Amino acid sequence: MSRRATLRRVGLLVLGVNVVLALLKGGVWLTTGSLAVQSEAVNSVADTAYSLVVVAGLYLTTRPPDFEHPHGHERIEPFVSLFVAAGIFAAGGVVLWQAAGALLSGEVTVTRGPTAVGVLALTALVKYAFYRYCLRAGRESNSPALVATAKDNRNDILTAGAALVGVAGATAGYPMADPLAAIVVSVGIVYTGVEVVRDNVAYLVGAAPPADLRREILKRALDHPQVQGAHDVIAHYVGPEIDVSLHIEVEGDLTLREAHDIETAVIEAIRELPEVDDVFVHVDPKELGEWKDDDEVERLADLE
Repeated sequence: MSRRATLRRVGLLVLGVNVVLALLKGGVWLTTGSLAVQSEAVNSVADTAYSLVVVAGLYLTTRPPDFEHPHGHERIEPFVSLFVAAGIFAAGGVVLWQAAGALLSGEVTVTRGPTAVGVLALTALVKYAFYRYCLRAGRESNSPALVATAKDNRNDILTAGAALVGVAGATAGYPMADPLAAIVVSVGIVYTGVEVVRDNVAYLVGAAPPADLRREILKRALDHPQVQGAHDVIAHYVGPEIDVSLHIEVEGDLTLREAHDIETAVIEAIRELPEVDDVFVHVDPKELGEWKDDDEVERLADLE
């Protein structure tokens, strides 16, 4: 299945599941009055809202290149992820405000019956399945928005567990366990937002990819039998994809056709990496005296 179809299918599926969970938790909260369940319901409403944004963003980011966007629309995706983070922060703030108010006032409704326990346990199971599913799809398609969604689902497993402890404690005669669990839920929600922001800022500011990927880029250039060295190797994010530029060093008595073939082979080898979009290679002949030491190249080579 193509990246475009995968991203759109996953986005719609996540949206549908979040709608169902929000309705289910909302109904249980109205029945039981549990603050922990209420916090989880608010979390699911926020999930539903940002899922709508993710679906719209994934539709835009998977549109084909056009005259105004010759490299495609993938650079939209980190902005989608940051919008997700904003929704996560808002949800965490609401939950924290309500739980803190309940603790300060001492007005806590004691939850009784197995309904709240059942819906929270179901939430944890569903979110675990979606965490694995979205993480795999996000990594395979190099989608920061899906990876952000996976992290939110992972965090939902922990927050549902905390809410479950709160409900169980309140049922056992410790009503303050419910708002305390809601506070734990809120902290988990906010932490997820921090993770999403941290991961996506790198895409927006043109940060370098991880060292192991830069090392693989250098290795693929030097694997060509006629490439004797490389310098000025630069790899940086442009949206979720990577642009690479480098100078390769070859003997100066090669014909223009031979130098062109080497350049093409190096470009094609590096472009086989799924994270890489564009590759720009400059060929340096020995006689021009442009060969030089490159500390970054030597550092990456030493990591072999």
